[in-house]
Amino acid sequence: MKICGIICEYNPFHNGHAYLLDQAKKYSGCDAAVCIMSGNFTQRGEMAVLDKYTRARHAILAGADAVVELPTVFAVSPAEIFAKGAVRLLASLPAFSCLAFGCETPDKQAFLRAAKNTENESSGFRNTLKKYLKAGASLTRARTQALQEEGDAQTAAFLSSPNNILGTEYVKALLACGSSADILPVGRIGADFSDGNLYKNFSSATAIRLAAAEKKWRAVRKNVPPFVEKDLRNAADPSLFKKLSLYAALKTDAEQLKKIVDCSEGLENRIVAFAKSTSDYDELVAKTTSKRYISSRIRRILTAAALGIGEELVRKSLRGDLYLKVLAIRKDRADEILPELKRSAFPCITRRGDLSSLSKNASETYAADTFAADLYHLAAGIPAAESQMRLIQPLAKKQ
Repeated sequence: MKICGIICEYNPFHNGHAYLLDQAKKYSGCDAAVCIMSGNFTQRGEMAVLDKYTRARHAILAGADAVVELPTVFAVSPAEIFAKGAVRLLASLPAFSCLAFGCETPDKQAFLRAAKNTENESSGFRNTLKKYLKAGASLTRARTQALQEEGDAQTAAFLSSPNNILGTEYVKALLACGSSADILPVGRIGADFSDGNLYKNFSSATAIRLAAAEKKWRAVRKNVPPFVEKDLRNAADPSLFKKLSLYAALKTDAEQLKKIVDCSEGLENRIVAFAKSTSDYDELVAKTTSKRYISSRIRRILTAAALGIGEELVRKSLRGDLYLKVLAIRKDRADEILPELKRSAFPCITRRGDLSSLSKNASETYAADTFAADLYHLAAGIPAAESQMRLIQPLAKKQ
């Protein structure tokens, strides 16, 4: 068997995701599509609009064969760590043959070139990068400016697009772990991921979340499968979690905040200062955001503070043993695909009884997932879900 991996959040699953999944199955040459999906919290530092088991079910109904949870320590980290964590899980599977991902520039060679050029950074490049960071540029902007100054305008232009940046991190992670898996970059169709405008068929997840919050169901219906729209009518309200995150910012001093991934360069002092002068989470994020400190970085730090995820745990998880927590699997292919997942170099977790196979390091990482799930259910006001793999019956094909 050959497995095509897809790293995702599906927050929520929409028509653009369905297109990528279809292209991956059609052109990867693989026998099964396995999704590595963020759990209840996302890389934007937000609560997912629907819990992880519901979103995993959506992926199976849309054509995926299995969904494995990306541990929370990686899911709420910057792009480089997000990519490394997800790729480590896929690379642990002997049958992993291809990684498919959406991007602005579907050029395989361009991704390989960008990955190699940014992985082998010269001392001159690093010094130039530091110069622009100190001048107040964001990491993305500073990298682009440093690449241009060092004479690599081609890579700088390529990395000006957000999904090209994430795709490049995937390729770097594949190269770093010595994986022989191929890559399948698929050109995005429709809106940019951050575009808040609604379109007929291919709006961004951002726009769909806003439309669902405003109960614009006709617009939502045009952009997601029917089973997603139905569940979005009971989307989680993030207001309580925002209060918990603000509480975490008030309770955590600057020295403790510095122990969270990507909280450096004085950002910890900025967060603490603004947290004391506002009683509103969104206002805190807005006040702290600047050209140098983008809002998603602020939200990730606040989420990590609320979840108690420090950099030490993240780094230990990147180096140590992990696990494959299977959220859902296609029922009619379970006997075929589950044995492939169990061939992983890491333990395969499908029920609570499997937790005894985890190492001490993996148990610490898993404990963060458990707390994240408990806090999500508390904030969303929904009963805790049974922590075991779901067998999902695929939709009947239309005649």
